[in-house]
Amino acid sequence: QVQLVESGGGLVQAGGSLRLSCAASGSIFSINAMGWYRQAPGKQRELVAVTTGGSTNYKDSVKGRFTISRDNAKNTVYLQMNSLKPEDTAVYYCKAVVVRTASSGTYGYWGQGTQVTVSS
Repeated sequence: QVQLVESGGGLVQAGGSLRLSCAASGSIFSINAMGWYRQAPGKQRELVAVTTGGSTNYKDSVKGRFTISRDNAKNTVYLQMNSLKPEDTAVYYCKAVVVRTASSGTYGYWGQGTQVTVSS
């Protein structure tokens, strides 16, 4: 099995910054992609940022404010969030697309979520 453990959420004023971390552990041969999603109350879960190989992609509304990075040696992905806005308030979830063995397919795993609250 694979576990994803997130940390770094909290309460911050508008304009502030937070850094989320997500560490993957367990039966991991390689990780194809790691990303961050978020879900606000009453809304669907949406992709915020993803890193695959050497490429990154962002939701339009966070471009220029959020930065995703990855430490492959630690199987960890980070999300640096700057210039936070009240509309960024949500539960943030980490997702990893994992290859568990040299002969297995890929599997998607989710973290437990971490609350980010931005006050106006």
